[in-house]
Amino acid sequence: MSKGLPKRSEDYSLWYNELVKKADLAENSAVRGCMVIKPYGYSIWEKMQAELDRMFKETGHSNAYFPLFIPKSYLSKEASHVEGFAKECAVVTHYRLKNAEDGSGVIVDPEAKLDEELIVRPTSETVIWSTYKNWVQSYRDLPLLVNQWANVVRWEMRTRLFLRTTEFLWQEGHTAHATQKEAEEETMQMMNVYAQFAEDFMALPVVRGRKTESERFAGADDTLCIEAMMQDGKALQAGTSHFLGQNFAKAFDVKFATKEGGLEYVWGTSWGVSTRLMGALIMAHSDDNGLVLPPKLAPIQVVIIPIYRKDEEFEAITEKANELIAALRKVGVSVKYDNRDTHKPGWKFAEHELKGVPLRIAIGPRDLENGTIEIARRDTLTKEQFELASQPISEKITAMLDEIQTSIYTKALSFKGEMTTEVNSWNEFKEILEEKGGFLSAHWDGTAETEEKIKDLTKATIRCIPLDRKEEAGICVYSGRPSVGRVLFAKAY
Repeated sequence: MSKGLPKRSEDYSLWYNELVKKADLAENSAVRGCMVIKPYGYSIWEKMQAELDRMFKETGHSNAYFPLFIPKSYLSKEASHVEGFAKECAVVTHYRLKNAEDGSGVIVDPEAKLDEELIVRPTSETVIWSTYKNWVQSYRDLPLLVNQWANVVRWEMRTRLFLRTTEFLWQEGHTAHATQKEAEEETMQMMNVYAQFAEDFMALPVVRGRKTESERFAGADDTLCIEAMMQDGKALQAGTSHFLGQNFAKAFDVKFATKEGGLEYVWGTSWGVSTRLMGALIMAHSDDNGLVLPPKLAPIQVVIIPIYRKDEEFEAITEKANELIAALRKVGVSVKYDNRDTHKPGWKFAEHELKGVPLRIAIGPRDLENGTIEIARRDTLTKEQFELASQPISEKITAMLDEIQTSIYTKALSFKGEMTTEVNSWNEFKEILEEKGGFLSAHWDGTAETEEKIKDLTKATIRCIPLDRKEEAGICVYSGRPSVGRVLFAKAY
């Protein structure tokens, strides 16, 4: 199998695009700006979904589903929200087609114009808060802890598979609370859920932070985020959690009767991650040979490949393979026996390496004689002979999978550390950004004007104000005005 992947060092963007396609993750669709997620790619997303869904439910949330279409008037009710999304909205104006009189095909029936246009959801705050008005009467109805798995549409001019497409898949949590404190705690809790998922399952170290006012979600009082570092030195926002204050409650008149008999607006949050996490997974760990998948998210954790010339050899190897498969599946390891006779072992090795299968087991006639198997690790591309009598195969493989998961995370954590630089002058800022990239920890004077100027001059944005930053007096790296602490700048996806 010829992989034909470009090298990351030569053209990172082309390497990414080719890897997504050659590893059978996704492809561009006939609809401009949209993608087809292929079965192998979708199976990784399903594993992400399953873990996140479990974590949401453990924190008390339930799933629901809300309409794809939002009346245009709903978006007008929260001013900053509509301003933030207006340029990305797809709009439904008619409800019927008809055949053209000249026989040229179908046309929009001009008589079938909607009384009110419908927006294809770019996010669901408005339609959900209009529903919450009917669900909330009393403090007894709170908190409302709801999540939905859905697709959304945001019209994009420049698209890239998984990272930025016109339609994408995501989850969006929407909660309502009786107090500001509860809502703020929820916002923090869900940001930490995302961070835990990224680090424990994606093996992706992240920075927990707060967005600046200009980078905040449209309609929110505060936005918390997790930011990750990709191998090309660019940052990627991997998840956001928003404290909405009472903005949407006031826009949609969602009030509740308090214990004391008063009437108050509820406090809201919203939070989400999307199939952009697939892009993060690929760009953070993969190499010039293909995908490198953390075992916890790999659809196939172990592949077994038989090496034989005669039918009787194949039968004996298959018998041994079935023993191993039964033992591994008993402890929850996902195994594939690649017994296709249409491809040679070398071709299969290359295919499963490209697809990022964490462990590969090869069994040949000599292995049967010696009571051994060959185990190859995808992350380090190393091999070892393992004596089956020395240790139960389930113990050996589960230990190796755990080791790979830890090793991938440790490597990414080390890289993130190497790519985080403290800078103290404007010249140093520009030089490091251009020559090295990564996170630049620098003092900022706290003004949107300086933030915008730095973005215009360098294309670097403030990714976040780290939650663990030390409050320290300093001088803004650009304006020279006083600063109360460092923030993280980076070029980003």
